[in-house]
Amino acid sequence: MPGIENGLVIRHNQISDDMYEIEFISPKIAPLCQPGQFIHVKPGVYNQPLLRRPLSLCDVDKKLGSITLLYKRVGEGTDMLTRVRTKDYLDVMGPLGQGFSLPGSGKNVVLVGGGVGIAPLVYLARVLKEQHCQVKVFHGMENRRQLAAFEKFRAIGIDFLPATMDGSAGFKGLVTDLLWKKINPTEIDYVYTCGPEPMMAAVADYCREYGLPGEVSLEEYMACGVGACLGCARKLKPEDEYYVKVCHDGPVFNMQDVCLYKK
Repeated sequence: MPGIENGLVIRHNQISDDMYEIEFISPKIAPLCQPGQFIHVKPGVYNQPLLRRPLSLCDVDKKLGSITLLYKRVGEGTDMLTRVRTKDYLDVMGPLGQGFSLPGSGKNVVLVGGGVGIAPLVYLARVLKEQHCQVKVFHGMENRRQLAAFEKFRAIGIDFLPATMDGSAGFKGLVTDLLWKKINPTEIDYVYTCGPEPMMAAVADYCREYGLPGEVSLEEYMACGVGACLGCARKLKPEDEYYVKVCHDGPVFNMQDVCLYKK
């Protein structure tokens, strides 16, 4: 069951033009967190803005009892969140949603993130590393200033391959083009992806081509976070009779169960 807690902010840094990383102590929620889940954050005081903002778990330190979030300033809520300072308290609810399944010890795993979609893959990479998996992370972004999670992956000891559209870091072009160039599909056991839906669709095509299992983390507007408001309802495939609630039934789904939009 999700809980509500006031987390003491111990670190809040701007790491690029519009990307921020915040860490807070959450002794009740942190021990329950699993990779791929998210929390709902109340970015302001009183009732403005009215709705909480869903943010993926970027990293969790269960010994310290801390949660780290990586977010992009895109609207009123995240703009208000940027004003939170160290030693402030952050009103959070969680953990929420269904997280990633884990492939088992010693597997060869590929993680593909696009933009801020890299956030939930950090904690996943840490847990996979602890399970002695061989992990490669591909991250696509516009330019090197958006290399938000590079230092975290390096600290974990993960093989990190960036792709930038302007060529300022790593491969020049789409991260999915880099995936096709750099990975031998016969050496992959499982694939995880999160980011813009057209990018995830290309990853799913790659997996379908080579018969690889995998999971996607969908990005939808989740107003309530518990499946009550139906704001994030969608059909996984056009022919499906029923809708799923991304916040409650996901945000992680089996890659082959989802029809991803390519535009």
